Amino acid sequence: MSEQSETQQASYHLLRFPERLAVVRLAAGAEVPEWAESSSIFSITATAEGTSLVCAGRNVPKKVPHQKPFTAFRVDGTLDFGLTGVLVSLLAPLAEDGISVFTLSTYDTDWILVPTGDAERAEEAWRRSGHTTAPAVPA
Repeated sequence: MSEQSETQQASYHLLRFPERLAVVRLAAGAEVPEWAESSSIFSITATAEGTSLVCAGRNVPKKVPHQKPFTAFRVDGTLDFGLTGVLVSLLAPLAEDGISVFTLSTYDTDWILVPTGDAERAEEAWRRSGHTTAPAVPA
């Protein structure tokens, strides 16, 4: 059996974070606004086309383009850069159930944000696929 097929059959443990998050669109080169509060995950992604934030959703002004609320799940532990198929194995069950996602990766692991109204369904889909979930204890 190849290393890739072994990875695709692996099961993962995901931690569910309690905060309600927002994904925010800002103009290219925009400064991070004061209302953008940190939470268990706070991400800034800047490209020539625009800047995206993932932040606590409670203070995002209505006039700023955003989507919320999202619930974040983090793959527990540190993932080796050589692993393949991690996101495929976690996102396929959600796609089969029609659950949209917003994904992020850090140096150590992957994060999957799902609309808060679909968080329970996401956990059920992962359990059916052999993955496990548990509440996270925010730092």
